[in-house]
Amino acid sequence: MKNGAILFLGLFAALGASWAGIVVGSSTQFGALAPYYDQVADQSYPNGLAGEAARGQLVYRDLNCASCHTQQVRRAGFGADQARGWGERQSVARDYIYQPFVQLGDSRVGPDLANYAARKPAAPDAAAVYRLLYAGQGGMPAYAFLFEERKIVGQVSAQALPAGAGVTARPGYEILPTPRAQALVAYLLSLTSPYDYPEAKAAPAPTAEAKK
Repeated sequence: MKNGAILFLGLFAALGASWAGIVVGSSTQFGALAPYYDQVADQSYPNGLAGEAARGQLVYRDLNCASCHTQQVRRAGFGADQARGWGERQSVARDYIYQPFVQLGDSRVGPDLANYAARKPAAPDAAAVYRLLYAGQGGMPAYAFLFEERKIVGQVSAQALPAGAGVTARPGYEILPTPRAQALVAYLLSLTSPYDYPEAKAAPAPTAEAKK
């Protein structure tokens, strides 16, 4: 019984040390990352999320968008992310230091969104994103509950979704984005990777032997 207690304590200490090394050590290492100051541009990168975009990240999280979308561009040789126009460089830890809820994601049912606002060959605009959210497309479900149908009073609202491409309102009514939809779109259109950090410089592609 005495030896059993010692064995238990030894296993507990080993697990505790492993946890501390992986979780606490990593948290300490990445938590100490600071913005990168570019002396030529006289500016620090990255920038924090603006007010509406910050609220939009909460909507993104609430809708569990990370279950179908990632926000991490793999480096050359580990996938075709850059060839698809999802980003011009790999994502690095510094990209996320101002994000209170990092949405790395774990599945790519839909495309990566790390650099969505600067997507190549054509970056999306707010109208296109609203239309996609309302009507869906392909494997993308519709989020019509983020919009409301309202009776037109006077002129059509400047925020009303234009008819067509899955958007149809009853005669005399218009479809408007709710504040949640507006915040979500502001967040999506804030997703860019504008600065090429030193640690994001392209590394040699892995050899066939290294991939095994």
